Amino acid sequence: MIGRFWASTRGNFAVATAIAVVPLVLAVAGAMDLVGTSDDAAQLQNSLDAADLAIGTKYQPGMSASDVQQLGGTFFAANMSVADTQEYNGSVAALHAAVSGDPSAYVISLSSSISRPAFVSGAPAWQAARSASVKVKPGAQACVLALDPHADDAVNLQGSTDVAMNGCIIAANSDAADAVSRGGSAIVSAGCVSTVGTTQGLTPPNATLSCGAPQEKQYASFDPLADVVPPAYTLCQSMPNGKTVTLSPGTYCDKTWSGKITLNPGTYILRNVTIKPGGNGSLSGQGVTIFLMENSQLYINANEQVNLSPPTSGPYAGITIFQAHGDTQALTLNGGSGSVVSGFVYAPDAAITYTGNSDMSAQGSCLRLVGDTVDMTGNSAVKADCTAELGSLAMYAGRMITLVN
Repeated sequence: MIGRFWASTRGNFAVATAIAVVPLVLAVAGAMDLVGTSDDAAQLQNSLDAADLAIGTKYQPGMSASDVQQLGGTFFAANMSVADTQEYNGSVAALHAAVSGDPSAYVISLSSSISRPAFVSGAPAWQAARSASVKVKPGAQACVLALDPHADDAVNLQGSTDVAMNGCIIAANSDAADAVSRGGSAIVSAGCVSTVGTTQGLTPPNATLSCGAPQEKQYASFDPLADVVPPAYTLCQSMPNGKTVTLSPGTYCDKTWSGKITLNPGTYILRNVTIKPGGNGSLSGQGVTIFLMENSQLYINANEQVNLSPPTSGPYAGITIFQAHGDTQALTLNGGSGSVVSGFVYAPDAAITYTGNSDMSAQGSCLRLVGDTVDMTGNSAVKADCTAELGSLAMYAGRMITLVN
């Protein structure tokens, strides 16, 4: 019987067909796996690219690794879900995010992998790993920056203000329709205006911009001092009696500073302190950094004088006033005639009101204002080139984002 089977042409053909079908089925299955894995990898790459670009628009230097990881995970998951929630559920590995670089350019890298079950049961799953990187570079140099993401009039130029910031940019991270606003008889000249939202009143002859017109709908600017860590507290120093005092660097607690106050060069840490010189009072200090901690407040009125400049070297070079994150006490610099403030005045969660004065030199001071919102209500001149005076500390408007991988 077996002999008859082997002698049968039909039997030989059946065996040959059965043997030939096996590699054919495997080849078809492999092709299906390859095509499917290729499609999965393409979707993975698209999602990584989209998430990386999205992180680039939101990234701030002060973000921790976990912040970047969480932000990237949100964008990445959203992109993968839009493609097909059910198909990719459980098949995508955890997203890995990393940031490198410095203020001149940050590189944000993402990576993940995806697995696809093989068509043939029991065969190992097909794997695809992909990565994406974007480079985030700052834009041009800025002199004024409002950090609030939604405030109306985040940068507000009003009254008889005459602001000259030739070569410097006024920037706002607000997406409001009047993120940067000029009104009344205010006159402004600047390198440009850059905002996430749009502007109001910034047209000739009241506004002269070297860039021609405000740059609207831009990416948010970096917080230039986001990664600055205030110094540790030291023993609270006693405040001398009298209306004319000279202070040495250190920590001061639970007091109101008034009268004529002179600060020796160095770092001052204020805990629940109010600086309010009062009528005909003054605040002066060269080479000083003032840290306003624990709801400390600085209020300089119009009949008071302020003359402050920052150190040009050391860990706080370029910083004159630093108000702690979370402190919403308004910071007011309405100094009278002859007042000059240079260096960074930083209050990321508070409103800054700054009134310049007509006695400032035509060249201007090396002032940098960074607040939640910024109001400028007087005449002032601010210069752009301040590398020496600010110890190479700088801030920039907007950002450039490039997909590099």
